[in-house]
Amino acid sequence: MKTIQHWINGSPTPGSAADSQPVFNPATGAEQAQVVLGGATDVDAAVAAASAAFETWSESSLTQRTQVMFNFRQLLVEHEEELGRIISAEHGKTVDDARGEITRGREVVEYACGLGDVLKGSFSDQVSRGVDVHNFRQPLGVVAGITPFNFPAMVPLWMHPIAIATGNTFILKPSERDPSAANFVADLYRQAGLPDGVFNVVHGGKNAVDAILTHPGIQAVSFVGSTPIAKYVHEQATSHGKRVQALGGAKNHAVVLPDADLEFAANHITAGAYGSAGERCMAVSVAVAVGSAADALVKVLERKAREVKVGPGNQPGTDMGPLVTKTAQERIENAVGVAATQGATIVVDGRGLKIDGHEEGFFTGPSLLDHVTTAMDAYKEELFGPVLAIIRTDTLDQAIDLINANPYGNGTALFTASGEAARRFQRNIHVGMIGINVPVPVPMSYYSFGGWKDSLIGDNPIHGPEGIRFYTRPKVVTTRWPQQTHNITAGFNFPTSS
Repeated sequence: MKTIQHWINGSPTPGSAADSQPVFNPATGAEQAQVVLGGATDVDAAVAAASAAFETWSESSLTQRTQVMFNFRQLLVEHEEELGRIISAEHGKTVDDARGEITRGREVVEYACGLGDVLKGSFSDQVSRGVDVHNFRQPLGVVAGITPFNFPAMVPLWMHPIAIATGNTFILKPSERDPSAANFVADLYRQAGLPDGVFNVVHGGKNAVDAILTHPGIQAVSFVGSTPIAKYVHEQATSHGKRVQALGGAKNHAVVLPDADLEFAANHITAGAYGSAGERCMAVSVAVAVGSAADALVKVLERKAREVKVGPGNQPGTDMGPLVTKTAQERIENAVGVAATQGATIVVDGRGLKIDGHEEGFFTGPSLLDHVTTAMDAYKEELFGPVLAIIRTDTLDQAIDLINANPYGNGTALFTASGEAARRFQRNIHVGMIGINVPVPVPMSYYSFGGWKDSLIGDNPIHGPEGIRFYTRPKVVTTRWPQQTHNITAGFNFPTSS
């Protein structure tokens, strides 16, 4: 049985090793490893290593830091298949999906490779007689990331490349459900030439999280997860004087107008709803069918849902793998049953799915629910599984009002052939990331990722320009160099105090 250890100061370590928990293969239901669960002692050790490394790393040249990022980026390319299979084996998503998340994470590394231009300050000449002003940004110190199970490579890659490239040192607390990707990435950093202590991994649960949130040696915390935990992280970390990025949950709507290409829309909504088994904060969980689009859209979505091939993530041709845990499987199947009792029509029922040879795996099939209302649990809750709810409205404006009334505001999409409708939608919707005929509008790395309302706690989105600002602080320098009005000559006499 493999034991997954912390990574501190450049190598694996068991740390305090006070406790551990199993890591499962979701496709088989079998335990495949044990991960150590750290606490305050292990966080202290990681902070000590990161603090010592910061003294030299923060003074390294921008060229040295970006060269490490170039090396790291190349290693991610070379080891993409291996890392993808590690993710698939612990998370359950398909290997293709895992490779996709690595690619999206690698884009942030590429952004970090170009920080030489992004970090340029500004200079103002002669703001007053003989006075100039310039500014620049410096790193914070030791920073930390607390990341979820659903993207064990991509979400951390949205954080640490920018933090490290700007001169900080980093401590990652990944999900204990699929922890191996974090250690694999740590070793790639080592191969890329990153000095020991600049990137560290502490595994654990709430004890490790609380130690990070309250540790005086950590200057900033980045978090992605559920909204209740995001609020807790924001409250605890800010009360201890830290900067915080806290990204929470979502309920993402895709609106389909009667003028949309229904085959095109259904293809993309199906992928957005059931890809990665719906376990992503940008998953499409609600399709809003407007007017006469409704009945025809339901028929196409039903056909597409039944075509989704469910199986082990490492099996070629699989579209959707299992859920991450048995508990998640039971929660999703229970939610489908509750929806039926509350009046929803189950068009496609994914419950009770068994895969030959993997009968103990955490599988459930795609579920499609029609005639859902905003009062139903299937609409109000972030299910985080392969369940697509259909709500019907008469007009686009009603759809906009419905989405704006939802407490979440992470992502949304509109499928239409009308430029006027698209412009009205994107201007009036209260959501941070919008797709027009794009179901999962995750922005590129040189833009920032973050929603509105309960999907972003505080004011700090992640990666892109906002990420640069989050991991650095500015200095403004005002200078005057008065002209010398007398000559200073060397003296040969013994100096005196006069």
